[in-house]
This record gives sequence, structure tokens and C-alpha cells, in this order.
Amino acid sequence: MSRIGNAPVPVPGGVKISQENNSFTVVGPKGTLSRELPGVITIEQQENILLVKRPSDERSHRSLHGLTRTLIANMVEGVTQGFTKNLELYGVGYRAQLQGSKLSLQLGFSHPIEMEAPQGIAFGVETFVPTGENKYLSARITVTGIDKEVVGQIAANLRAYKKPEPYKGKGIRYKGEKVRRKAGKAAKAQR
Repeated sequence: MSRIGNAPVPVPGGVKISQENNSFTVVGPKGTLSRELPGVITIEQQENILLVKRPSDERSHRSLHGLTRTLIANMVEGVTQGFTKNLELYGVGYRAQLQGSKLSLQLGFSHPIEMEAPQGIAFGVETFVPTGENKYLSARITVTGIDKEVVGQIAANLRAYKKPEPYKGKGIRYKGEKVRRKAGKAAKAQR
């Protein structure tokens, strides 16, 4: 039995929901999201909650039940609160700056890496002067938007430009991500 699929989705005030065939649309204060949902799953609206129902206990229906409920809940949360992913830039000489809606990164390559913000996505940059325990932390980058899937994909694309390496920990990492460090050749030679 899917516990996630059976949970009701609360719909806050100011959010309008419309459903036409398999197309599901949510309109809220931050914007509009729409998505094609599986046809076998039905969605019922009762006052200010949504209930997701499946036709049978077949394996494929059970898996679509929880997925559909989560997608709808993410859409409702996105148009009311939005989503944010925080990235940290570690490395001497690594820099990030905004040029309008474009994010420009200096990551030790011979050229800057520039990424244009897709529609519905906003970048934020906070720069630091390296000191103390975070002597290699040079910037924090925030990716903000209403679509959770797009925000996560843009953050993953940014991280893929320079993944954190295990010897010095330089690169782009998610906030709070632990990088497993390795001893270098000098540490091994002293044994």
C-alpha cells in the first residue's frame, strides 16, 4: 500500500487547479506549471485538498500512484514557495559573478564558463574573502525557480563543470555536501 500516494495534497488559498484530459495545470502567486500525468490515475479535488486515486493494486498502478502524488505536491509547492538549490565554489582563483541574467564562472580553465538562466530560473551569487576554516570557499551560488526538476537539473549541470576533487577539495559542491578526502603522495611517502 502506497503511503505517499494516499496522503492528501493541501491546496493553499490563491492556487487554482485545472485538469483537462491528462494535462494538469497549477496557477499560483509565483507562476504557472503544467504537466502531463498518467491517464490511469485520477485526481479528485475536495474543498482545499487533492486526493490521488489509482484504479487497482497492480504493480504499475501502485508505482504511478506515489509518483503522481509527489509531482502534484511539488507543483503546488513550487507555485506558492518556489525551490532553491545552494552550491558552494571552493578553490583559489575560482570566481562567480552575475552579468545580467547570465552566470559567469572562472574555474581554472583558459576561458570563462557562461550559463544563461533559462526562463523561470534565477541565479544569485554571494562572494567571500577566503579566511579561516573556509579558506578555499570563494562564492555561494543559488539557483531558484518554481519547477523542482529544472532547478535540480541546472544545479547538477553547474556542478558537472568542476566536480569536487578528493585531494584539495576544489570544485563546485552542494551546500552541506561532504567531500571524502584522500592523502596525497607526500603523506604516503612518510610512512
